[in-house]
Amino acid sequence: MAINNINNGLPKTPIDNGKVAQQNQTQQSQQQASAQTAQTAPAPRQDSVSLTQSAQQLSQVQKKGSEAPVNQEKVDRLKKAIQSGDYKVNPEVLANKIAKLESEIFSTK
Repeated sequence: MAINNINNGLPKTPIDNGKVAQQNQTQQSQQQASAQTAQTAPAPRQDSVSLTQSAQQLSQVQKKGSEAPVNQEKVDRLKKAIQSGDYKVNPEVLANKIAKLESEIFSTK
């Protein structure tokens, strides 16, 4: 049985240990240089967000509104009245309440 030569009959080149050591040293120095650059480079700028005072107040109002107690019986009565058509809106009273609320919100009197 014949054994095929993997190198196609070409002689193996001897390993030059000096060259291998030099390549390893070059790689190490490159790694050290990149590590030093990473350490001395300034940290990337962080983005930030700030809310205006109005937005902060709105957030507080929303939080208070979600924590407010709900009179579920009254809500159910109003839903039922609206669905049956029995709920009537007085436009003058509604307009006065809206005007009052706006004056409280925007502090105009």
